Amino acid sequence: MRRKGTEAVARVVVGVTGTPGSLTALHRAVAEARVRGTELLAVLAWRSPGGELGGRGGCGPAVFAECRAAAADRLREALDAAFGAVRPCVAVGGLGIEGLTVRGTPGAALVDVARDPDDLLVVGTGSRGAVRRLVRPSVARYCLAHAPCPVLAVPPSPLQAELAAVRRRNRLRMPLVLPEPTA
Repeated sequence: MRRKGTEAVARVVVGVTGTPGSLTALHRAVAEARVRGTELLAVLAWRSPGGELGGRGGCGPAVFAECRAAAADRLREALDAAFGAVRPCVAVGGLGIEGLTVRGTPGAALVDVARDPDDLLVVGTGSRGAVRRLVRPSVARYCLAHAPCPVLAVPPSPLQAELAAVRRRNRLRMPLVLPEPTA
């Protein structure tokens, strides 16, 4: 447990990618940090080009510096997309949002950052089709299985699910059925 002064301080850690699901999780994490009166740490995980094989000598320091800078830019853009130019003050004590970019796979990076049992890890579950589940492992599932702290898995917003359904209908060239307006 980290100490600030004489009182125990836990953090709210949230995974951010810039997708609508992660932005929903970010807003929920802000609400949780306000309720707890604690700091919020937004984490974006990045991988080197070519995965871990690319990190074994195939990439030089300049490439890693570019990747790290691109990840920091992506995190900044995600925070701007979520809150605009003004970052919300999370707690009454003036604690704000900190950003952190970590090299590694998203699930492992989030679990490593939120290693204190007093932390709260917030992740978005996202909408995942059958093909995506086969190709990419679920970050939320990894965190739920491996995190030493409580994990809050935030489902996608209903509006995001409706948008995905409309996109599916368009892709399959099915007619759009609109609900009747209510009086």
